[in-house]
Amino acid sequence: MISKRAFLQVYKVLMSPRCMNCHPSGDIPLQGDDSHFHLQGVKRGHDGTGLYALKCGNCHQSHNLPGLHMPPGNPKWHLPPANMKMVFQGRTPHQLALQLLDKKRNGGRSIKALVDHITSDTLVLSGWTPADGLSKPPLTHKAFVNAFNEWIKHGAISPDPENK
Repeated sequence: MISKRAFLQVYKVLMSPRCMNCHPSGDIPLQGDDSHFHLQGVKRGHDGTGLYALKCGNCHQSHNLPGLHMPPGNPKWHLPPANMKMVFQGRTPHQLALQLLDKKRNGGRSIKALVDHITSDTLVLSGWTPADGLSKPPLTHKAFVNAFNEWIKHGAISPDPENK
């Protein structure tokens, strides 16, 4: 039960706009706290950095631009690549937990690599320093990492399909 409860805390963060907007079910990133389709006709592209003249880095600079409704920034701004979309949107806690543990659906990451990713990847960390006017995830980064580690430590058990 500890593992399942811990993952439900992790799930709250992964379903927040700061995570889910870059892990959509389709090839159009989402934006804003309401997770609407990205404006300007932006699409994922093969490598996750956009298509043609609409590359992510054209607007998403290395840092957050000051002012409301300005693009958040990070030097590595991108979506997961087309061949490994890592979809969060629309996933139940059960589905997302299983997906995270499946190397064929998580970018080939081991448990250790997943922990490293959520702990130190600058793009993940940028979710806790959102652009002006955007909300932070529902847990602090430390609480998120602690919940993730508790989930792993107690067996990385997927919540039941009914979310119990």
